[in-house]
Amino acid sequence: MSELPNIALVHGAWADGSSWSAVIEALQADGYNVTAPQFPETSLADDVARLRHVLGRQTGPTIVAGHSYGGQIITALGGDAPNVVGLVYIAAFGLDEGESLGALLDGGPPTPSLAHLIVDVHGFGWLPEEDFVTQFAVGVDPVQARVMWAVQQPISMSAFDDKMGAPAWRSLPSWYMVATDDRAIPADAERQFAQRMGATTVEVDSGHLPMVTHTDDVVRLIAAAAEATRGDSAAERLAEV
Repeated sequence: MSELPNIALVHGAWADGSSWSAVIEALQADGYNVTAPQFPETSLADDVARLRHVLGRQTGPTIVAGHSYGGQIITALGGDAPNVVGLVYIAAFGLDEGESLGALLDGGPPTPSLAHLIVDVHGFGWLPEEDFVTQFAVGVDPVQARVMWAVQQPISMSAFDDKMGAPAWRSLPSWYMVATDDRAIPADAERQFAQRMGATTVEVDSGHLPMVTHTDDVVRLIAAAAEATRGDSAAERLAEV
C-alpha cells in the first residue's frame, strides 16, 4: 500500500483555518499530514494563488477539501492542480465554467445567514454577530460560535463577480457533503452541485459548519476520499498533471 496522501483544508468566507481544528486533530491522529492555511479572500485569484503555494510545498498526492467559498477556491484550481488527486466539498460551492457566485446568489432571496450582510467602505462583506451565531453557525455551541464570529475572515465582494474557468472537478474525482439544515447555501443547491460533478455524496443533518458540528462525518468522508485515491490510480493522475 502507498503512504497516506496529504490533506489540505480550505476554509470559506467568514471563517478561518481554525474552523477545521477538530478535523485537523482527528486526521493528524490517524497519521495524515494536514495543512489548513489562512486565505486572504481579497480576490479569487489571490486565494487560488495561496492554495497553489501550499500545494507546491507538499510532497506526494494531496486531497484538497473546501468548505463553502473554499469550494470556489478548490474548483478554480482547474485541470492542473499540483499534486491533487481528489476533491472534497463540505457544504461548498461547486460552480461550472462561466458561472459566478453573484449570479447564483442573485437567483433567489438572500439566505438567512446573508440577509443582513454588512459591506464596509473597503468593499469587504461581514456577517453581524446575531446572524452569524443563530444562522451561519446554527448547531454550534453559542460560546464557540461567538469566538468564530470574532475571528471571521471578511470576503471582498469582488469575489462574487469572478467567473469560474474550467472547474477542477471535471478532471478529478470528487466527494460532497450536503448539510441539510444549511442556512447559508441551500441544501438543494448543494445537491445540484454534487450531482452535476458526479460526486460521491453523503448528507448530514447539519447547519453550514459540519466540520464543527459533525466532525466525525467530515473526517470519514475525507478519509474515504484519501483511501479511494491511494495506489496506482493516484500515481496515474499525478503523471497526467
